[in-house]
Amino acid sequence: MADARPFHWEFHPEPVVREVFRVEGGRPLSGTVPISGAKNAALKLLAAATLTGERCRLTNVPEIEDVRAMTETLRDLGVVVDHPADNVYEIASGDVEWLFVPLEAAARMRASFILLGPLLSRFGRVIISNPGGDRIGRRPVDLHVDAMRALGASIEYRNGYYFATAPGRLRGGEVRFPFVSVMGTENAMLAATLAEGHTVIRPAAQEPEVDDLIAFLQQMGAEVERTFPDTIEVEGRKRLRGADHRVIPDRIEAGTFVIAAAVTGGRIRLEGAPCEHLGSFIDTMGRVGVGVSCGKDTIDVDGTAIGSSGYRACDVETAPYPGLATDLQPPTAVLLTQATGVSRVHEAIFEDRLEWLSEVRRMGANVEVLDPHHATISGPNHLLGTEVEIGDLRAGASLILAALAAQGTTTIHGAHHVHRGYENIERKFLDLGASISRTAEGAAVTNS
Repeated sequence: MADARPFHWEFHPEPVVREVFRVEGGRPLSGTVPISGAKNAALKLLAAATLTGERCRLTNVPEIEDVRAMTETLRDLGVVVDHPADNVYEIASGDVEWLFVPLEAAARMRASFILLGPLLSRFGRVIISNPGGDRIGRRPVDLHVDAMRALGASIEYRNGYYFATAPGRLRGGEVRFPFVSVMGTENAMLAATLAEGHTVIRPAAQEPEVDDLIAFLQQMGAEVERTFPDTIEVEGRKRLRGADHRVIPDRIEAGTFVIAAAVTGGRIRLEGAPCEHLGSFIDTMGRVGVGVSCGKDTIDVDGTAIGSSGYRACDVETAPYPGLATDLQPPTAVLLTQATGVSRVHEAIFEDRLEWLSEVRRMGANVEVLDPHHATISGPNHLLGTEVEIGDLRAGASLILAALAAQGTTTIHGAHHVHRGYENIERKFLDLGASISRTAEGAAVTNS
């Protein structure tokens, strides 16, 4: 892959400032909370905008660290990214010449690998680092690489980087995954939109965020359709146009606030909430005994049963959509510490996602991790505030939930992880009546 420019990168990421949450628990939460745009949709939509040189406009984009990291990566590639207002991003990908996604970008955000498909398909070449991301288990990118090869790409791996080329155009074909992969499905779909001919992807992920990406691509003029629940078909086009699109609400954030009401014995209304995307989760809440009712775009949660009839133990198992989302397993585990009886948790997606339970155990939870995929939780537990450490994004939000349910003050180290995926989370909790503050290097950080 020859390039007239020297192989040198001027990426200078800002150093990560370690932050601490301090939470005074024992307060029932009440009020209304707005649900932000979906992190797992917004990142893929930003990548999809590189498929055209025309301007794309995205609204309801969450103001989170992962979005900032993605837009910074795009700008370093030569993409014009404007941010004219809160939650609004405009992207124009003209002649992007420096098609190199460095290690620094990939280490900050695993989703940077979603740029493989669109950049390779549109420009015919890309160098992209093996990605980083949360430490919740192996998430191999071999599926993405194999999908590109199925579409005619040539890819070599050297010194931590994938060197991908596609002489001429990618060619449509059949992309078969050994198991459901959300980002694998999305990468293959993005690559196929500009490929020559017809592409069939199966088993295709069924997550709402994938369908949101399909809707955006269709607005851009792509011929992409979900023909069966587990099948996506794409007829390649030579070029796509710019489009406007509103990001769907974040179902994981919504689930987090449902459980916040439940574990504190409060009442919360979620506004702009995607009830239709939370079927398995809401079913689980019903089995536990949490009162949840859905409106057109609201979810009302009544957690007062925690102080009267109590919650019931419940066995849960994660699965690809429409099953219980793996990202909602850690918050659900916090709820199960307040349920009467023995609950069994089967984490079927990631083998290291149960490790964080050692932190909630420090708060008094009766938790036993049986193996990398199975744990038992015996309750109800009287949680007490202490010092704990966040290891990844979803565990971080879950430790906040545990701290809100606990008596006393909990100090949560590694708070910066949470801001990767939750927009102004401490402000939202403050508005619900929580006592929570964030500090960095000994100085208080404002919550306005």
